[in-house]
Amino acid sequence: MRNSCLTRALVTSAMAIMGPCFEEPVCATCHAFLFPEELSCAEPLPFCSEKTDDGDSGNDEPTDLYYCPVERQSSNAGVAAAPAPAPPPTQPTRHNTVAMQIELLTTSREADNLTPGLVECLPPEVLLAVFSYLDDMSLWSVGNVCKRWRYLLHSHFAADIWQSYTERRWPLYKPICNIDDWFKVYSHLMGSCPCKSCLLQMSIGSQPPGEENSWRRNRLRNELKSLKIDPPEGIEAIPLDQRSCHWQATITGPVGSPYEGGIFFLYVQVPYSYPMCPPVVRFLTRIFHPNVSRHGDVGIDSIHHNWSLALTIPKVLISVQSLLTDPYCQVCMEPNVGNLYLNDRSAFEDIARAWTWKYAMHDVLLPL
Repeated sequence: MRNSCLTRALVTSAMAIMGPCFEEPVCATCHAFLFPEELSCAEPLPFCSEKTDDGDSGNDEPTDLYYCPVERQSSNAGVAAAPAPAPPPTQPTRHNTVAMQIELLTTSREADNLTPGLVECLPPEVLLAVFSYLDDMSLWSVGNVCKRWRYLLHSHFAADIWQSYTERRWPLYKPICNIDDWFKVYSHLMGSCPCKSCLLQMSIGSQPPGEENSWRRNRLRNELKSLKIDPPEGIEAIPLDQRSCHWQATITGPVGSPYEGGIFFLYVQVPYSYPMCPPVVRFLTRIFHPNVSRHGDVGIDSIHHNWSLALTIPKVLISVQSLLTDPYCQVCMEPNVGNLYLNDRSAFEDIARAWTWKYAMHDVLLPL
């Protein structure tokens, strides 16, 4: 019990130093609602190449996906209300995830039985024992809390452990120069990621319920084979799990664009309904672009509105790469960036180039 209290206190201190939202563009509750961890949280939409009008006014009652019925008390006090039927066991839904986050934020916690200043006075042996239970992201967080904790990490943890952490989080990271301090490389890659929750979601590799159909399996096998034999120029992608639900991809900045020379990491989530439904594509590298949100979401019409069975993951990545040289500013994920692109192209290119040097060139530039 005492170890769990100390671990919670250390993680809380680490999260506090990184900011209220852990450097993310949205808080944990909003992220759980907008970007659920489970692939099965959202019902797969039926394939439709054209937008149809079903007469929905937008005032219908919410479905069971977002609405959890509660037992209503009978108006007659003498008559007991009939017990609600037990729901079948299912995977956690988006509603449950948000409910848990809201409960954590609204429910008061009991005061920890820790004397003020106890964490600062803990001997190194106790701190190292607590650190040994942390994962790499939490360990990196506590390394940014204070100089003492950073010194303990550098002096008692092997230097090559951060190399293994980096290769596990970013398997497509291929440095050109010699790396002397892998902790700095790991820190720069973490700082370049717009959303730590999406990075964690990619590494966890949660699987949707049910079985994979042969159509999806054969389709992805052929796409992966084409990526290995004849990959598109400047594009690389690999699956991170056995069923190919989570992919990591890299896109090289096109020549002549402000993104030239940068290596941009992307996260591709392929549902079991693929290729009937499109994959989810997000940037894992910060990029200054009108059609990429600060969270990393990509605004492409072929994915969100006009998905076709003829599209594949390589073709989607090619579309994202072409979007870097030809932004579509009529409908933008970031309107302010789109206005800057239309009204002051040179200022836009200066900022985009500066972001590329800062966040997308870790394979060439050594972290200072």
